[in-house]
Amino acid sequence: MTRRDIIAGIDIGASNIKVIVCKITEGSSITVIGVGTSPSEGIKKGVIIDLKLAVESVAKAVAEAEWMVGTRINLVNVGITGSQIGLVNNSGMVAVARADKEITGQDVERVLQVARIIALPHNREIIDVIPRQFIVDGYDGIRDPVGMLGMRLEVEAMIITGYMLPIHNLLRCLKMARYEVNGIILNSLANGEVCLSRDEKELGVFLIDMGGGNAEIAYFHEGGLNDIAFLPVRGEHITNDLALGLRTTFRLAEKLKVEHGFALAELASDEEMVEVEGISGRDKRKISPREIVSFIEPRVEEIMDLCYREMMRMGSDRMPPAGVVFTGGVSLLRGITDYAESVFGCPVRVAHPAYPGLRSPVYSTAVGIIHYVLRNEATSRIGRDHQAKGGYLASLLSLWQRARTTIARALLHSPGP
Repeated sequence: MTRRDIIAGIDIGASNIKVIVCKITEGSSITVIGVGTSPSEGIKKGVIIDLKLAVESVAKAVAEAEWMVGTRINLVNVGITGSQIGLVNNSGMVAVARADKEITGQDVERVLQVARIIALPHNREIIDVIPRQFIVDGYDGIRDPVGMLGMRLEVEAMIITGYMLPIHNLLRCLKMARYEVNGIILNSLANGEVCLSRDEKELGVFLIDMGGGNAEIAYFHEGGLNDIAFLPVRGEHITNDLALGLRTTFRLAEKLKVEHGFALAELASDEEMVEVEGISGRDKRKISPREIVSFIEPRVEEIMDLCYREMMRMGSDRMPPAGVVFTGGVSLLRGITDYAESVFGCPVRVAHPAYPGLRSPVYSTAVGIIHYVLRNEATSRIGRDHQAKGGYLASLLSLWQRARTTIARALLHSPGP
């Protein structure tokens, strides 16, 4: 396999680092050929706090995926999230360059570059530019203007910015692990690729990523990302509540949450007791599943309430037609969709990537990174191919111009009557 045959996506989460390696076959279909995971040592809330430990964690996860692939992975794509992200709306305008006024991929690139011209604080930089809509000669709502005819091309875009220090430390971490970064992708955009349908994005939907780090709420409407918010509540809070309440270790509390946790106390049973280890060799004891849930339910209630308030601020006075979609590790908590529906008053579902062995929301970001990179590279390739070939309409116009010139010259040089 060549480097162009495979795409690697890295999700650096608060609890674990997940690496997905896919092979791109004919027709741009995706086959997962490698998976690697490791604990997120040296990383807290998506930010590197110990560079040496972070390098070792990333290298371990990628090495596990490389062992499955059977080859060295050099080029990677990494997701980014956290409170260091900011969104800025801006616009740009350029004149169409071609003489026949057909809009090409080069015109789109130029207008996006103009949209990037914004004033930023010295400690922030642009990560990505996402077009909301294109406007051709005053006609708005255009998703892809390539191939159209027009004199003036405008774009309304969303500029994704981030603090330079966390981003540069992330790039330095990957460089020290001897990996070259092909792209940095916003986690919300990556999750949107695999968690949401086209209809959900069009109608309006909230995508909530609840992992070990901060809860990330993304609002999609009219086909694209409209807004994003981060809440300082996470799955680690639930685990910490269990560890303190049951006087056990954080590791065992996480295991109890996964194996015996429910979002609602009424779903738990008291028929089978659960054995809990003490701290530092203290005696084991048995507790009921309902007691475990008694520490989980109040925190889930708090998280749902904060999410609801934030969604009302981001959207309108009512929930969008497509409701809410959950992803991330906390979404695996049994009964969470029922509880969320009672709080939000709308349909709620949990998204699962449609790949064998990866049908878990904990892998949605890493898989989504692959899809996002592949789709954008395909779009760029189509634009370049269209520009190189000139397009069907451009060919017709070119033939007509040559024919008109030939007729004019024939009339000019023909003898009079």
